[in-house]
Amino acid sequence: MSFAGKAALVTGGSKGIGFAIARSLAQAGASVMICARDESEIAQALPALRDGVHGRVHGLACDVRDEAAVRQLVDHTVTAFDGLDILVNNAGVGLLGPVETFPPEHWRLTLDTNLTGAFYCCHHAIPALKARGGGAIVNIGSRSSVNAYGGGAAYCASKFGLLGLSESLLQWLTPFGIRVS
Repeated sequence: MSFAGKAALVTGGSKGIGFAIARSLAQAGASVMICARDESEIAQALPALRDGVHGRVHGLACDVRDEAAVRQLVDHTVTAFDGLDILVNNAGVGLLGPVETFPPEHWRLTLDTNLTGAFYCCHHAIPALKARGGGAIVNIGSRSSVNAYGGGAAYCASKFGLLGLSESLLQWLTPFGIRVS
């Protein structure tokens, strides 16, 4: 499948699943913006992502928990690529532990990254997707989106929430030509 002429934003794109998604999109001809919290991870990932690909690849440090930073990331992507067609919300953390000993700051980090960060990205990307006449939002969930397990309260809550966000967006955005998965 060719993604020539398409512009994509992949959060958490410097390693793991996000890196693989960004690389696949770039190899298929898309222009790809990746982000990660740590600028050094972006600097390390970019040469590997650019090697032998057809699309343009850029990166920007961004903590998706920071709405202003997300707005700047989306604006930068739209400016760099003259629009946005694909948003992949992949940034995430997986901190585990029993609720009675789980640090509240770990709860906030998990929910703010995995769920609120995806909301911020969608919130700022949807106008750009609509401006292109449609596109796609891919929210990376997990089995934890539907199957809870002991010790995973924060992670499961964030992924259950992400599934609900995705299903709501799907119903709302389909008439605008925006697919959500």
